[in-house]
Amino acid sequence: MRIVSFLPSATEIVCELGLQEQLVGVTHECDFPTGVASLPHVTRTHLPAAASSGEIDRLVREQLATERSLYQLDHDRLAALEPDLIITQSLCDVCAVAESDVQRALCRLPRGAALLNLEPQSLTDVLDSVVTVADAAGIRERGVEARRRLQNRMNAVTEAVNSSARLRVVVLEWIDPPFSAGHWVPEIVELAGGQEMIGRAGQRSVTLDWDQVAAARPEVLFISCCGFSIERTKQDLPLLFDRLADLQLPCFEHGNLFVLDGSAYLSRPGPRLVEALELMAQAMHPEHAHAPSHSNGLERAM
Repeated sequence: MRIVSFLPSATEIVCELGLQEQLVGVTHECDFPTGVASLPHVTRTHLPAAASSGEIDRLVREQLATERSLYQLDHDRLAALEPDLIITQSLCDVCAVAESDVQRALCRLPRGAALLNLEPQSLTDVLDSVVTVADAAGIRERGVEARRRLQNRMNAVTEAVNSSARLRVVVLEWIDPPFSAGHWVPEIVELAGGQEMIGRAGQRSVTLDWDQVAAARPEVLFISCCGFSIERTKQDLPLLFDRLADLQLPCFEHGNLFVLDGSAYLSRPGPRLVEALELMAQAMHPEHAHAPSHSNGLERAM
């Protein structure tokens, strides 16, 4: 089977299932695991490389208002790859190729292709997506086993922090302007031994003002900017410090401000959400939880 992924998370699921050799095309954002970035890219972005966070926010809002996609699909390259299976999503209007563009591309394929649309709203949905992809590839049992492995790791975290006091947590997925983190993120916070004070499980992230963040009085503040690495996120931290540092919030008083790699973890509904859970649990409850020894996806920001 020849597989093309329109999503970094789907690419990671395909590889988790041991199907990396069957991937023939990916997006320009697919960079994990090692080797997938060298595959043919079937998309490119319209976002300027040097755009500030505020500019990105403006362009995204403009896209939502005009229904213009931030991503362009290379129809000719896709057709040349002759995929049997294309994996896409319609959950987020700004995170992938527009659905209408995907449908046009399907019509141009010389021998057609199966289209699998992933639309997880919760952590359970994300785990179920692993089985769904395996079903589409004809390897259901491998998918069931992969889901079991991920669930076992999650269970180990919840057992480790079960006796720990629940901490007040806020996760921001953007800084300029601040955004809450929704969908699966509040669930991850709860499993990691915290209570998300703003974001709501299964709901979209929403724009906040800094007064709302301050009113939540977080004991732990995670910054995980959507699509940003740790280093890119740290460029925007001065804005956060300017707004919050003098307000005597518990997270500042105890030095519990963390930057989590959003590109690698929370903005990708795939297998590495489990690693994000492990990292966040270790940050909140280091006396009970242990993060993966190989991971460098989280840093203390103060």
